Amino acid sequence: MNPVVLVPGLLCSSEIFAAQIPALWSLGPVTVASTLEGETIENAAASILRDAPPRFALAGISMGGYLSLEIMRQAPSRVLKLALIDTSARPDTVEQTRARLQALARAKTGFMAVALLTLTGLLHPSRRADLDILNINLRMARSVGLEGYERQTRIAMSRPDSRPFLGAIEVPTLVLVGDCDPLTPLDHSQEIASAVRGAKLNVVPDSGHLSPIEQPGHVSEALAHWVQG
Repeated sequence: MNPVVLVPGLLCSSEIFAAQIPALWSLGPVTVASTLEGETIENAAASILRDAPPRFALAGISMGGYLSLEIMRQAPSRVLKLALIDTSARPDTVEQTRARLQALARAKTGFMAVALLTLTGLLHPSRRADLDILNINLRMARSVGLEGYERQTRIAMSRPDSRPFLGAIEVPTLVLVGDCDPLTPLDHSQEIASAVRGAKLNVVPDSGHLSPIEQPGHVSEALAHWVQG
């Protein structure tokens, strides 16, 4: 039974994996990493490794995927399996960095409004009025807070281009992506899956960027199969 480390994304708490944690616990102990330490991706990944089991299966969503790739660079021998969920191996574009800094500036005078607008905009259109999901987003934003959001933003902006590194990944890898992900669209996941030897691509139907809460059953089943495979 392999330990599993789950890494949340930007503005996400452990609740992003609320449905997956019990599904995976029967297969081994589950830890949800903190993404609130450090202001560079290198430091944040090192803090996760400091608290992680000696060897583990690693799954990250969005910014958590960026961190997972950095963990693979820092300690490849400790990772048994890798799952990259709604993420990208590409660095920020100039436009993305500018948009992040503008959002961060607005958040300093209206954090919850910016956080909820950001998270809601990542959902599949059919789920943007789903009260259960909106309440999850509300709780996650409150849990992260403004200071945490600023740290996470700096971490995301500091990530390198991971595409040249993908061919060096040798562990079993699952790539999951919502079919309507507006932030890290399908071609970003196809890019990862085609570059990592033996990687499996799983497209989550009727889902945006937050697939673990938009299609919890599908994602839980896919991750359980990944852990057991």
